[in-house]
Amino acid sequence: MRNIPDLAALQLLVDVATHGSIGAAGRANGITQQSASERLRAVEAQTGLTLLRRAAGGSTLTESGVLMVGWAARLIDLAQEIDESIATLRDDRAHQLSVAASMTVAEHLLPLWLVRLRQQHDTVVSLVATNSENVRTAVADGSVDMGFVEDGADSGGLASLVVARDELGLYSAPRDPWAEQGSPLTPDQLVTRRLTWRERGSGTRRVVDDALARLGLTAAVPAVELTTTSGIRSTVSAGSPPAFMSRLSVRSDVEAGRLVEVPIEGLDLSRDLAALWVGSGRPPAGPVRDLLAIATKTRTR
Repeated sequence: MRNIPDLAALQLLVDVATHGSIGAAGRANGITQQSASERLRAVEAQTGLTLLRRAAGGSTLTESGVLMVGWAARLIDLAQEIDESIATLRDDRAHQLSVAASMTVAEHLLPLWLVRLRQQHDTVVSLVATNSENVRTAVADGSVDMGFVEDGADSGGLASLVVARDELGLYSAPRDPWAEQGSPLTPDQLVTRRLTWRERGSGTRRVVDDALARLGLTAAVPAVELTTTSGIRSTVSAGSPPAFMSRLSVRSDVEAGRLVEVPIEGLDLSRDLAALWVGSGRPPAGPVRDLLAIATKTRTR
């Protein structure tokens, strides 16, 4: 489309037809008569058409100019419609946010953050709760605006910010043999038993696997694999083998006596909970930055 002038030049030509002179058209567009004249000559050069008859008393359109003004007016009207639609879409987006979050964050931290976001900014949020690996994928491919993961040491090439600290523990039913043995487990003892686990790709699974790998150990094949924290809690309290879970997620179960923490010595199970977004620097202005401000103000230490 090398023959089509830019919209500003076309608007200038339409204004010549409306106001009757190049000088008046220039003033309507905030430029001098000389600049307006030069821009219109550039339009004629680009199109290869004579569009104006210039005279001391004003300028009139040639037949080609009349046709060009008609076409230009239609194009400008359409451009204005698109511009207004983009502005409306941007305004709508300023009050919408899509988030993917790992289970611990989705169940125990985000509810409070989202209530505050709604109160402070009237933002509507859509939330997908999934494992950390799926969160990274969703953020990277643009399916969501931002994500939260439980194994924040690896951002997957995305921009990241630690918003909370968490620690895993090993939890069992009250009558489990490990709950009754009275002394802390060693990592060597831990890997001898088949446990209840989150699925591969979850932040919890990755943190434990990495902690064991640093000691040269590998966990036994899982007895049970589940995809939600609530499922893990219910299964373990019903008598399934112990499972690693966030201390944030089991507080009420421990207080009610449904679960018991099994102490372990020599195993670092602390982790960062991190926010992710596309880019390499500051989070984008708007709902993403608003939610991050809320999350960091209520940071779990």
